[in-house]
Amino acid sequence: MGQGFDQERLSRIAELCDRYVESGKFPCAQVQVAHGDEVVLRHTIGKADIEENIDLRDDAIFRIYSMTKPLTSIGLMQLYEKGEFILEDPVERFIPAFSDPQVLIGGSFLKPALRPAQTTLTVRDMLMHTSGLTYGFHFANNLDKMYRESEFGSIWGQKGADVETLEETANKLGEMPLLFDPGTSWNYSMSTDICGRLIEVISGQNLDDYLSENITKPLGMDDTGFHVEAEKSDRFTSNYAITPENPIAKIDEAATSHYLEPARFLSGGGGMVSTTDDYQRFVSMLLGGGELQGERIIGRHTLEFMTMNHLPGGATLNDLGQSTFTETAMEGMGFGLGFSVLENPAANAALGSKGEFAWGGAASTRFWVDPVEEVTCIFMTQFMPSSHYPIRRELKAAVYQALT
Repeated sequence: MGQGFDQERLSRIAELCDRYVESGKFPCAQVQVAHGDEVVLRHTIGKADIEENIDLRDDAIFRIYSMTKPLTSIGLMQLYEKGEFILEDPVERFIPAFSDPQVLIGGSFLKPALRPAQTTLTVRDMLMHTSGLTYGFHFANNLDKMYRESEFGSIWGQKGADVETLEETANKLGEMPLLFDPGTSWNYSMSTDICGRLIEVISGQNLDDYLSENITKPLGMDDTGFHVEAEKSDRFTSNYAITPENPIAKIDEAATSHYLEPARFLSGGGGMVSTTDDYQRFVSMLLGGGELQGERIIGRHTLEFMTMNHLPGGATLNDLGQSTFTETAMEGMGFGLGFSVLENPAANAALGSKGEFAWGGAASTRFWVDPVEEVTCIFMTQFMPSSHYPIRRELKAAVYQALT
């Protein structure tokens, strides 16, 4: 066991969460810090639904959005370990819609100018977000607009049969142009949704069945999945956002949310719900080198490989990134296969250890794993957008200042 925590200084983490909730910025907050396999802090405050005056339960279920990505990435790399593909395999080997990729070089939204991609679009590009795909919510270029107009099967609230399945979405994405030649830049994107489709094609299982059988069930993550089961609906949280009219407006009510129905679009990039306890089991497995309580989920060496910086030439996201938005600060930050990787804490301007890996979700959730200090932290709330408040960086300061 490494160094311990000062109990008195740990209280500052709870105080930080309290300030966010009591000042009306967040509806709720739940934070958990663990050192090795010992939880040193757990704090829960606020409302699962402000208007209905429902207190946040200790076992509350949250939308984790992009904190789905690490589960999907681990799932795909389990198949890599079985020799089902190599990282440099072209994506079109598994999803023919991605053959003959074209890069957007100009023109207008209605009449884009394209040229053939100069590099191969590989499975590794999908794991790394160096694919040239994008997200419609970036609002940065014409390709983002094409994504919005195409109304891809979405995690943001559509219901019913008009939502496209993962297979339909992947095939449609394969027909779209790319933002750049694969492997030459980094853009936060729907790439991990394609990783989810790759899992389906390679394993022959639906994504939800595969992740359940190979990750969540073995780890005992019983409350984690693509929808909230009926008997657990009273534990689900409402989702809030800042709007021009209201600093904290309810945008998805727990009692009527589309998450109460099985998902038609299984988004490996952002479709899951979970709890702090469940996600702790996942991050404890990551801290444990791929194993938890005798259940090996991924090989130790595979995980070490996934959590090193894979950006070309050891570049950081700041050097290579084209994203207008991502779930991490880009300075001093590399990217592996499904995780951000802290390369230079000084450049990142936040406390942390070199080699720490992490990701967050659109509703301001966050986790990180620090193998050097053997520290993990999980933060849950339901507030969008995640970039609006600097809670993640403030949490880093609050957690690390308590180390003795």
